[in-house]
Amino acid sequence: MVVNLDKIDLVIIKNLLRDGRASFSSIAKQIGLTDVAVKKRVESLKRKGVVSGINANLNLKVLGFENPIYVQIRSEIGKNKDLFKKLNELDYIVELYQVLGEYNLLAKLVVTDLSTAEKAISKLGLLDGIIDLKTLVVLSELKKGQVLPSGALQKKL
Repeated sequence: MVVNLDKIDLVIIKNLLRDGRASFSSIAKQIGLTDVAVKKRVESLKRKGVVSGINANLNLKVLGFENPIYVQIRSEIGKNKDLFKKLNELDYIVELYQVLGEYNLLAKLVVTDLSTAEKAISKLGLLDGIIDLKTLVVLSELKKGQVLPSGALQKKL
């Protein structure tokens, strides 16, 4: 279901993406509404499922973790239900996606060091239902954003 948004909703979303702790009054001043009106709009965006939550953006290096490691997984389709359950139980897998392509799953791993990563990936390879793995170690983050593509927004309005 696609939700229709107006220009005010998009400005509110843009502000929240830039700073999830932005006050309703600061957003209200920018768009010429009251803070109560902005609060109601944010609540409406939450009810509609447009905003599912506002999260902290953690710096993994400062917390003692390596850059993320992405693991492409090719699995046996008939064993996916049990495999998904096992993968979701592993705390070092922080994101898991079902994707199209040569590999049908993509997992994002966060570990403290590369030797821990090696052990974790070895364990993954032994799980029933996994046919093949391909790992991608992030060297550096070049772009990260919680923003909507501006070209797509122009078309929506």
